[in-house]
Amino acid sequence: MSVLSFLAALPLALQSATLPADPHAPIIGNWHNPKNTVAVRTGRCGPNLCGWVIRASDKAKADVANKGYPPLIGTALLRGYRTNGKGRWAGQIFVPDMGRAFGSTVTMIDADTLNVKGCLIGGFICKSQIWRRES
Repeated sequence: MSVLSFLAALPLALQSATLPADPHAPIIGNWHNPKNTVAVRTGRCGPNLCGWVIRASDKAKADVANKGYPPLIGTALLRGYRTNGKGRWAGQIFVPDMGRAFGSTVTMIDADTLNVKGCLIGGFICKSQIWRRES
């Protein structure tokens, strides 16, 4: 490598070396709930992490529609999650058939498995689900 080509590449190398790693990168992708009735695509929403419904069973869509809520596809279920330690995020989970959002944490069990936990009443009543990465 010539000195000129090395010097030309140096700013790019330094820039990439100083950029912080994206704390949301491991969780970004498509995930489905335990019964595979809903799939969610996670991605960045500003500095945070969000997740939108990309697929739902006819029953899941009907349950939400019958309660008078907007269509399920495109709904943001995961809202405003911020990293809260390695492999852990905290934010709000929206429950479409209740029309409400609750405090929530998402923990990566491994590269293809999430524990999604939502809590009521300041964390006294909680429910968890294991979500799997879609292949």
